[in-house]
Amino acid sequence: MGFNFEKTEMPNKRREVEVVILSDIHLGTYGCHAKELLSYLKSVKPKLLILNGDIIDGWAFSKRYFPNSHMAVISELFKLMKKDTQVIYITGNHDEFLRKYTDLRMGNLFLTDKYLLEMDGQKHWIFHGDVFDNTTKGGAKILAKLGGIGYDWLILINRAINFLMESMGRPKVSLSKKIKNSVKKAVAFIADFEGKAIELAIDNHYDFVICGHIHQPADRIATNEKGSVHYLNSGDWIENLSSLEYHNGKWDLCYFDTKNYVEEVITEKSIDLNVQELIHPQMFAAFTEQMLHAE
Repeated sequence: MGFNFEKTEMPNKRREVEVVILSDIHLGTYGCHAKELLSYLKSVKPKLLILNGDIIDGWAFSKRYFPNSHMAVISELFKLMKKDTQVIYITGNHDEFLRKYTDLRMGNLFLTDKYLLEMDGQKHWIFHGDVFDNTTKGGAKILAKLGGIGYDWLILINRAINFLMESMGRPKVSLSKKIKNSVKKAVAFIADFEGKAIELAIDNHYDFVICGHIHQPADRIATNEKGSVHYLNSGDWIENLSSLEYHNGKWDLCYFDTKNYVEEVITEKSIDLNVQELIHPQMFAAFTEQMLHAE
């Protein structure tokens, strides 16, 4: 089930939810909708927040582009931790530089590469999903990085086109979605990805399997000859601006309501946070190293 989150419903009070799952934010890229995400984060008060990979885009990371709105998202995540939200950070292929610290726990933050969550007597298998492809190895990784740069430019061009479309009173279009839906290999890749995740989850008797990676939000029951599983994908904050929320015993696939969105004003207070006080020294060193090596 999907629904739109509307900022106008709660101007001052955060919604209390048991679990929120976000993935594929890609901080450090031009395509990231950081201000919209910041607005969403300020609207919720989750007991558990699961960041399911590709939060910081280490592949595209550059000191030339990491605007205050992106830093404000990081700041808000740490502020949620200070307010007793437990955060599970599951690494993806774009933030693989953190994988050397897998299973590191620091206060309310736990870093891992997969997570098994048991709620209401049901098992939830949560992982990013890049394990199913070869984009983290050898030459394929280089090609994937080049593809990521092209994707970033496509998003920028798409935004310019949509600006013109809106000025003419016409609906927005998504060039990347049109390309993905028209290219048979992309459609086959998504189907293959979902099929593998579903098959493994059923084989291991999980009730839910929750992924990211493919930027394709999903909420459906899948069945094969061995059984069934509830497949969920939290989507992304490049195109779909989607999240998963668990409350009162059920999952909802949510989409940010861009029509009623009031852009966040980023101030010094928005990014004023001593990260070193909240994060393990090793993890802070990894993030700093990534910045130093950014081209």
